[in-house]
Amino acid sequence: MTALFADPICRQHLAGRPHPEKPERFDAVVEALPVERLTRLEARMATEDELLLCHTAGYLRTARHDIEAGRHYLSTGDTEIGASSWDAAVRAVGGALNAVDAVANGRARNAFCVARPPGHHATANRGMGFCVLNNVALAARYAERRYGLDRVLVVDWDVHHGNGTQDIFYTDPSVFFFSTHQWPLYPGTGRHDEEGAGAGRGSTLNFPFPPGSGRAQILGAVENSLMPAADRFRPDLVLISAGFDSRTGDPLGNFTLTDRDFTDLTVRVMEIADRHAGGRVVSILEGGYNLQGLAAAAAAHVEALMAE
Repeated sequence: MTALFADPICRQHLAGRPHPEKPERFDAVVEALPVERLTRLEARMATEDELLLCHTAGYLRTARHDIEAGRHYLSTGDTEIGASSWDAAVRAVGGALNAVDAVANGRARNAFCVARPPGHHATANRGMGFCVLNNVALAARYAERRYGLDRVLVVDWDVHHGNGTQDIFYTDPSVFFFSTHQWPLYPGTGRHDEEGAGAGRGSTLNFPFPPGSGRAQILGAVENSLMPAADRFRPDLVLISAGFDSRTGDPLGNFTLTDRDFTDLTVRVMEIADRHAGGRVVSILEGGYNLQGLAAAAAAHVEALMAE
């Protein structure tokens, strides 16, 4: 009932380079998962038309040129790249879209994508942070266009704010974006008063918390604010930006979530999906830079997805 996307090409992004978002993250997650109990999803390249659902043509040309020219950073921002970064990013998107297909067609109840590079900082026209293409945003828009879904919920519990996802849907009432994140911290967005604009006003819900926050704050925000908001929004599909850098011991964050907390967060999000979306959840890996902690938290998350 739970599908897994884990394409080895995603391991090649930044291979041989010292970086927190290193290929060993992919290995740590995959080795921790009960892969024999998961339905493996095929890999594919996302098409240009699919990438254009959220990114501008100019940005796609620039990002691909920067990578193929052998640059070490995207010219649009601070994202480090390598020779295989374009292929990895496009295949990561393709895997997320295949996961949407699997849950939308009933071949899986839910899915987890071991995507590298991560995506939630990438805006329509700029790569930021460790992100080249916005995997979760593209999955949301693809689900709407391919399957005619009216409402998609994105839950982002990464320790960093998903500014790119927020930016892409800020005026769009069809995508509800919920984020818990450390404040202050990169990228400096995600204030509580950032609520969406125009027709999308009220469809963005941010919870910036100080360093040291954990279960009481993050799970509390989900239970006390997200769940009633989701009952009003009634999503047809739930997506998770599953960042495990909000776990205790991560070198890039100062939150204190435990593996049990990620289990409980997953259960609450699944309850939302069960009530409104036929149980359909697609979870996509974002951050998490302590290899042991990342592996344990991802395993707890997937075990919760697999539970009846």
